[in-house]
Amino acid sequence: MPRVSQEQAKLNRQRVVEVASSLFRERGLHGIGVVDIMAAAGLTHGGFYGQFANKDALAAEAFDAAIGAEYQANLDAFIENYLSLGHVRTPGRGCPVAALVNDVGREPSGSALRSRFTHAVKGLAGLIADRLPKSSKERRRQRALVALSTMVGAVVLARGVDDEALADELLEAARTTVPGSAGPG
Repeated sequence: MPRVSQEQAKLNRQRVVEVASSLFRERGLHGIGVVDIMAAAGLTHGGFYGQFANKDALAAEAFDAAIGAEYQANLDAFIENYLSLGHVRTPGRGCPVAALVNDVGREPSGSALRSRFTHAVKGLAGLIADRLPKSSKERRRQRALVALSTMVGAVVLARGVDDEALADELLEAARTTVPGSAGPG
């Protein structure tokens, strides 16, 4: 069997991380296995352990890849996208914090994924705090934590209900109360 070039191995790894990132957000950390992830990436599962120590290592890297996109938008665009039915309906392309909060909460303290999750929550809160109207640093942080909690909570609840009108109402209520939000719209 011919060896894969270093460049191809790098591309394969990137593809596995992207696919895993989406699948973990859609199905949860324990709702998808290595074999299925590799198949979805168009690769055999035999190459997995040459790239990753284990599934947990892949999950941590996939989480990092997913959270990176969250830091790119301005605050109003970030909030508008976050608190949308589109985000609710497509967890595989959405924020990994909202998609994986319950799974990560069951991970042992100190795990690589839990550490990355904590870093992401701090980062998202910082992103929001930095864009809030000037007040004390402590006040901006507190308002940012409330905003992030409201946003994640609204998305998680909207995903859980089977009433689209209620889901939209949850998102709208969050949009009107989140500091820095453009408000209703």
